[in-house]
Amino acid sequence: MNADSPSHRLTDDQKKFYKENGYLLGLPPIFTLEEMQGLNRELPNLMALLEEGEDSKDIREWHEQSTYLYDICMNPRILDLVAGVLGPDFYCWASNFFIKDAKSNSTVGWHQDAYYWPMAPHHSVTVWLAFDDVDEVNGGMKLIPKTHRGGIINHQRSTETDSVLTLELADGTDFRADGAVQWNLKAGECSLHDDRAIHGSPANPSDRRRAGLTIRYSGTDVKNDMSVNPNFKTYLCRGEDTYKHNPSGTPPTTRYGRPTFKPVSNEEAGKS
Repeated sequence: MNADSPSHRLTDDQKKFYKENGYLLGLPPIFTLEEMQGLNRELPNLMALLEEGEDSKDIREWHEQSTYLYDICMNPRILDLVAGVLGPDFYCWASNFFIKDAKSNSTVGWHQDAYYWPMAPHHSVTVWLAFDDVDEVNGGMKLIPKTHRGGIINHQRSTETDSVLTLELADGTDFRADGAVQWNLKAGECSLHDDRAIHGSPANPSDRRRAGLTIRYSGTDVKNDMSVNPNFKTYLCRGEDTYKHNPSGTPPTTRYGRPTFKPVSNEEAGKS
């Protein structure tokens, strides 16, 4: 980052806002337009590794075998932002593409990430990196502020849905969706949100693709239940892991690759 680049370290006001509301927008870009164009040109090389019956949402934890993704996860600008939320000691453990092609009926129902994750304590943050311009027209994410302060809410399983998640907030759950904040991001920008914040996204009826990469980070104090997610691996990003709760992964050496195992799905990890 050159001397003219904006700082990616969170201000005290940003840290306070995140703590109170469970998210942050309006952050300085992670990548320039030219850099994002380069990453998008490379994305088909990763998509080519998908097997029959798979689609982009199956690109999960491929940072473990792909320097293309690993380098994004370890980008120092992203890590500076994350450090402002998690503190000096944290690791990366997951990445996942959420791509809605033009004219897609696919949605993401209202949910809390933490419901799916067999991890404790709640000290995790998701970075949502925009590969395309994202707004209300092409199915941009929405989040309900301050819902991260209300605890984990019951979810129910549904197969009668266009959502890529079959576990969504249960009917009758008391929350007000009309207070949701709309995500508006330019390609190369990112957002941060708490693992307990209620969020989701509608379909994409537009002529534009809406692609985003989610990257999950947790403080080193967070322990995974290996009986639920036995392939869980951590990649230390900053500081020191004095807890040694979880196994560490080995950084990849190939540009495009995928794990030899199939990651535990959100539905398998989530409570029934």
